[in-house]
Amino acid sequence: MKRVIQTDTTINLDIKKNNRKKTKAILLFVLPALLVYSVFILYPIFATFNYSMYNWNGVQAQKTFIGLENYTTLFSDSTFWQALKNNMLLVLVSVFIQIPLGLVMALVLFSPIMGKKWLNVIYFLPYLMSTVAIGLLWIFMYDPINGPVNQIVQMFGFNAIPWLADKNTAMLAVLLVIVWQFSPFYMILFKAAMVGIPDELYEAASIDGASGTQRFFYITLPALIPTFVTSSILAIVGSLKAFDIFYIMTGGGPGGATEILGTYMYKQGFIHFSMGYASTIAAVMFLIAFVCVIIIQIIEHQRKKRGLFT
Repeated sequence: MKRVIQTDTTINLDIKKNNRKKTKAILLFVLPALLVYSVFILYPIFATFNYSMYNWNGVQAQKTFIGLENYTTLFSDSTFWQALKNNMLLVLVSVFIQIPLGLVMALVLFSPIMGKKWLNVIYFLPYLMSTVAIGLLWIFMYDPINGPVNQIVQMFGFNAIPWLADKNTAMLAVLLVIVWQFSPFYMILFKAAMVGIPDELYEAASIDGASGTQRFFYITLPALIPTFVTSSILAIVGSLKAFDIFYIMTGGGPGGATEILGTYMYKQGFIHFSMGYASTIAAVMFLIAFVCVIIIQIIEHQRKKRGLFT
């Protein structure tokens, strides 16, 4: 009896030793990635919130602690609210135009039509181009005198429109470019998700007499819900941290009509050398994105819990 107990004890000790070795091995492999993540992701986030508490020009070592004064100044800054409004507009366009358009493009590529390979290339080409190249291309396209867009407008008897120089049209002009550039990204996400839907489901639905519309709403759409969630998160975060296309095409002008949080933060930090105030803008951008992602995750959790669209 004692030998049996000793044997069991020895086995348990061996299992514990093996588990410890496995844990050490796992930590050893995870440590480099965790170190990189901490240095390049976590530390900058905490540093941003720290700098937002100071009056600092970003060049000199001397910083003056001012507490929440930057935040009170920011929330009474009319330019900040205009930039936030433009960012929210960009979020709405990304979620309600880019994502559905990407879905439509993916459905077209899955439909029985000729030339799908060419369409695949044509659809995805804008996303392959650099944002700088796209910005410069569309500045030429919108040129009031020689731009192809205005030449088409004049063909229909209308006057040339200064797309990027008019407060009423500048934001619309940039949003159209963003939709054109990033819709293919969501097309790829939906296309990859649709590949994973079993063909047997469509075959069974066809045997039962389901139409193409019914197959889409009862098979395809429910299977794409996780992709919609992922796409929404990416669209919101990407819209809130947008910078390059706006800076290249308009620089936030004319008269702040296309100012967004990214361009406003850049100007405060690297033109006006108010790094503390720029860090405050960055901190608010992070908080807004974080809250939006949490809300989406809560909605998705409730959807799964209630079994909706499954």
